[in-house]
Amino acid sequence: MILTDELLARVHESLREEPGTIDARRISRIAQAHGLILDRAGLLELTDQVRHHLEGLGPLHTLAAEGVSDILVNPDGSVWVDSAHGLERTDLTLSASEARALATRLASLGNRRLDDAMPWADAQLPGNLRFHGMLPPLSAGGASISLRRAAALPFSLKALEASGTLTPSGRALVEAIIHARLSFLVSGGTGSGKTTLLGAMLGAVDPRERVIIVEDATELRPAHPHVVHLQARHANAEGMGEINLATLIRQCLRMRPDRIVVGECRGEDIRELLQALNTGHEGGCGTLHANTAADVPARLEALGALAGLDPLALASQALSAITVVLHMHRSPDGRALSTIALLQRGGDGRLECVPAVSFGARERRFPAFDALEARLTQGGAL
Repeated sequence: MILTDELLARVHESLREEPGTIDARRISRIAQAHGLILDRAGLLELTDQVRHHLEGLGPLHTLAAEGVSDILVNPDGSVWVDSAHGLERTDLTLSASEARALATRLASLGNRRLDDAMPWADAQLPGNLRFHGMLPPLSAGGASISLRRAAALPFSLKALEASGTLTPSGRALVEAIIHARLSFLVSGGTGSGKTTLLGAMLGAVDPRERVIIVEDATELRPAHPHVVHLQARHANAEGMGEINLATLIRQCLRMRPDRIVVGECRGEDIRELLQALNTGHEGGCGTLHANTAADVPARLEALGALAGLDPLALASQALSAITVVLHMHRSPDGRALSTIALLQRGGDGRLECVPAVSFGARERRFPAFDALEARLTQGGAL
């Protein structure tokens, strides 16, 4: 059964005249008025299509399969998906009007405005979906849609080892970092598996600990019995009501956290996180975009500059707040933990990231591994 524009328009008209749920009875009545006589299977299929077009992902809903992490609609209407196999183009193509209508509806579904006056939107959608949309002329040629789909069930460290994301020794070190309550950052590029690893690590935290997670949009869903989620709020159409990550980090200090987690450090909130971790809150963590572990200090300095911290002040704050960097790498073979490194002060007084152990075709240990081992032993994890 193919859903036609005329039939969809009649559904819209019906909903305007009689607001309510989209059920088989309503669709049957509209279909009969449209000259369609359907059997039960056809009616259920058509009802499902209408629901997806009006309440879900519309023409993209069949792409939201298990293992697909991203669904992307380009301005030319081409649709791509990202999975363990990498980016792949699908057979689906959206017209300019279809893409724009879908983008504006998804933004509305996430209580965001997307129109010519506000031509971009970022929203959290039902079903663990993160939406970003952009309209012309900012998106030249047509609407751009980016959908990131979080895993339905959180991964465990055991599952990450089984998938090859962690080696057996890498998993042992990651578990030791958690049990020693070392503060850490998970770094990596977009889609490298930072959030997946962090969520699995939080799932290994002692169940007696209270974990407070601060995020721009809820993506971390660790398998832990005591998690409190705090989510930032964007400004409304009038530019009012924004509550940013820095504010939420300050609030969580008053909520008796055992571990403070920031889903992604991306601005002046780095100052609040470092200050929070310097007030006796061990085992705090977060993720950070960086191409390599060695690039983490430069990334932290850039974020610190947004918060008014010079490189030396940033180094002093970071060294007493964060011990370990876990770097994730994505290759054609998949996502994997590539490096565990330590933050330290360089000869010029600025921050530097020194590798302790790397994973790949073979495991390689560096001189800093002794210092990592000492910290883990001191924390009672080894």
